[in-house]
Amino acid sequence: MSIWDYWAVADATKSNLRLLIPGKGWIAYDDRIEDDKVIDRGSKEEIDSALINALSATNFAVLTGAGASLSARNVEGMSQAPSMRDLWSNVKTAVGDANFTAICAKFPNVHLDENIEKLLSLCKIYLELNEAAQADNQDVTTMRTFVARAESTILGLVDFVGHETALPAHETFIRKIGRRGFRKTRAKLFTTNYDLTNEEAARRLRFTVIDGFSHTLDQVYDLQYFELDLVRREAAKEAPDYIPNVFQLYKLHGSADWRRIGTEVLRSRDNTKGKPVLIYPRSSKYQEAFDPPYLDMMGAFQAVLREPETALVIAGFGFNDDHISRPIISALESNLSLRLIICDPSFIQSENDLKGVPPDCPAHAVALANPSHSNPFLVKIISLVERADPRVHLINGRFEDLADALPDLIGETDRERHVERVKVLRDQGAG
Repeated sequence: MSIWDYWAVADATKSNLRLLIPGKGWIAYDDRIEDDKVIDRGSKEEIDSALINALSATNFAVLTGAGASLSARNVEGMSQAPSMRDLWSNVKTAVGDANFTAICAKFPNVHLDENIEKLLSLCKIYLELNEAAQADNQDVTTMRTFVARAESTILGLVDFVGHETALPAHETFIRKIGRRGFRKTRAKLFTTNYDLTNEEAARRLRFTVIDGFSHTLDQVYDLQYFELDLVRREAAKEAPDYIPNVFQLYKLHGSADWRRIGTEVLRSRDNTKGKPVLIYPRSSKYQEAFDPPYLDMMGAFQAVLREPETALVIAGFGFNDDHISRPIISALESNLSLRLIICDPSFIQSENDLKGVPPDCPAHAVALANPSHSNPFLVKIISLVERADPRVHLINGRFEDLADALPDLIGETDRERHVERVKVLRDQGAG
């Protein structure tokens, strides 16, 4: 069983989490108990304290990547959240094996390793080198057709969220960050994902998302809408009250429901309207990220990293996007009040490392691997923890495990209880 097979069948629980503690390795969340006695102390207190402090920070931000969406589930037979390998295989099917093999053969000295991002990057370079000089060349036409078909296939795969999609982890996560005290700045959720998991979870919870779009028909994107907030104005009160359960959403690479029509970006899931606004997986993401509206999103991300008393929680993001990873490293170097929590299952890369004695009893402590990671950005961050930097906490686990561990700083409100009662009433009526 690979480490990914291990995580695929593991139940979602904070007990799966492990904290990297200098000199001790990755320590399990729960205490190790034998004969009703604590033999080894777990990392529960440290993890809980780090998460409470993060949610209580003056500025609180979250960054999620593809790993977070893998927790979403559709019924059997429907599209699921795609992995990078899924994108590769589906594009191959869409264009046909022969055509796909012919495209890959254009790059004979490159090990593609079923990496669609690497392949599309090479295709983009090929077109940039050959399109101007050979506009009518058959090879250029074939390559252009392949890229268009691949991008269309990817768009279809990432638009998998519907009203029936199971989103327990996203609902739990958004409920907890959205309840953060509204006297502080609103929680900012940044994501590289195109899908609508966060929007759908917020809809079910009746939470409000501020995402840069107007409240008109059609919904139009404008940076100024991020500056707005929601208040409740009552005749009996002189001053308005900020309403709870609101968060800001920034989609760094675009969204499955964004369409560019003329000079405007509108919200629509109609694929016949306009052009999709997505940064597709390829190395040129760095340059594309500085075109509007992506520039607005990246600007907001970089700004929050520079703010004093900022906490950033990262889950499901592999630090493979330089334009996002480099600002985080820069912030760690310059912002002494920044707090960083990273949760990712890849910190421990062998399922065997998690086995204890007996094998069905997970190891309490897992030694830090050497080399500790293949990603250069994560190597730098791990080195900070090894040097006991109190600002940084590294947690081995998935998005859904982290969602379970996040504390509820504010209990369920009267409005949330009312929403649940009404939902039950409507469900009974529908039956």
